[in-house]
Amino acid sequence: MRLPRDATLLRIFFGEDDKFRGKPLYECIVLKAREMHLAGATVLRGPMGFGHSSRVHTTKILRLSEDLPIVIEIVDSQEKIEAFLPILDEMIGSGLITMEKVQVLQYGPAQGGGV
Repeated sequence: MRLPRDATLLRIFFGEDDKFRGKPLYECIVLKAREMHLAGATVLRGPMGFGHSSRVHTTKILRLSEDLPIVIEIVDSQEKIEAFLPILDEMIGSGLITMEKVQVLQYGPAQGGGV
């Protein structure tokens, strides 16, 4: 798979406890992205954060929270990212989605012996 140098970064923010059809939302999003042949997806679990409710979620022992922040990052062409947005709209009840233009410097093994 080849990524264009000028690509789009999609970031999806929500809580670890969020579900879609009874399964963890982050798992459903990543599997759907793979099914749609997006270049890749990374799930990041945050030790602390807050969202629209301003309630702090943290891993600290004294304020144990199970609903920690989750961020999924996906980079691909703008067209493929935009085609994925309606699917996310069906899956996500509450969360934040951002997009930004990025430049891809390298993806996968180098071709032809050069970098």
